[in-house]
Amino acid sequence: MELTPEELTAMRLSLKVAATAVAFSLPFGVAVAWLLSRRDFWGKTLLNGIVHLPLIMPPVVTGYLLLLTFGRRGTVGAFLDQWFGLVFSFRWTGAALAAAVMGFPLLVRSIRLSLDAVDRRLEAAASTLGASPFSVFVTVTLPLILPGIAAGAVLAFAKAMGEFGATITFVSNIPGETQTLASAIYTYTQVPGGDYAAMRLTLISIGLSLAALVASEVVSRRLALRLGAA
Repeated sequence: MELTPEELTAMRLSLKVAATAVAFSLPFGVAVAWLLSRRDFWGKTLLNGIVHLPLIMPPVVTGYLLLLTFGRRGTVGAFLDQWFGLVFSFRWTGAALAAAVMGFPLLVRSIRLSLDAVDRRLEAAASTLGASPFSVFVTVTLPLILPGIAAGAVLAFAKAMGEFGATITFVSNIPGETQTLASAIYTYTQVPGGDYAAMRLTLISIGLSLAALVASEVVSRRLALRLGAA
């Protein structure tokens, strides 16, 4: 099954977008998950709801909100463009931003569940020995939640690979710039004779998604075994 240059470009762009989305959202995901798991504050329920909104809102709505906020004329987008030359709308960076937003709830939820499962007596023991809160997190908490972080990262990556609605609304479907696998499949379904190419890319997309899910399970189990042996 030989792919055309356009199909290869779409596949490489999807991988690039997904990897970038996970890399940049991971630190924020850990911070938000820790905040929701370890702190009680006014607005916690609201923050939890906002984090999970992309899971229940239509992706087109998320994409439109991103366009209003990070577009060239958006409140944040205009500032970033003017002062830093950073443009998201109709660029692959915008596709990565949309993918990061859509995968963020899965990332946070996975990490938060791992944090909730940590025995807090271990953290308390480290604190009584004089460790600072940051040292406790780095030396005790972080190693224990690595399986959850790995699982969340891979799930967010898989979600980013299949993202379509928010991406096409925010950055359109520009070949070579914002056309990911999902966008390319949609394009082929709209042209005569494109069914075979659409099916070919669909099979590739399914394979990549399954590989990501299997990798998530394998990495989580290996990390759990290492932690159990340690």
